Amino acid sequence: MNKKSIFFDAKNLLFLMMVFVLFSCDEKRVFDEYQSVNNAWEKSKKINFELPALDVNKPFNLFVNLRDNNSYPYNNIFLIVSMEQPNRKILVDTLEYQMANPDGTLMGQGFSDIKESKLVYKENFKFSQKGKYKVSIQQAVRQIGKTEGIVKLPGITEVGFRIESAN
Repeated sequence: MNKKSIFFDAKNLLFLMMVFVLFSCDEKRVFDEYQSVNNAWEKSKKINFELPALDVNKPFNLFVNLRDNNSYPYNNIFLIVSMEQPNRKILVDTLEYQMANPDGTLMGQGFSDIKESKLVYKENFKFSQKGKYKVSIQQAVRQIGKTEGIVKLPGITEVGFRIESAN
């Protein structure tokens, strides 16, 4: 066996190990979906997710995921998250999350100018009823001293919702 074939085999083995690690690290994932907002999230645009039927006896951690880039001009973000239960009762939360460090650099994971922020929505949440739940997320960012919200919020590229097993 020559050195080239040994190197090639080691490279393939390393690649396969990396793929295995990436997929096995996400064993808590139950639901994970994104929707694009094309680099500017309009105030009137609600991002909707229909959740799968989930075990009412198990706790889950719920997250809002945002992908943003250096065009995002603010330190924080305000979101209105609504969860419609199977009985049509709607739970509404207004949430604030920090998006940038004090020096203005974006928080979140990523190696380029696109960052992904995994924002905690609810921890150890139990779905109280069997059936389909719907989640909608809307941005509610306003400039200081102004009552009108930002009509087109720049820098947000995708909005996601994630559910993980709490156990």
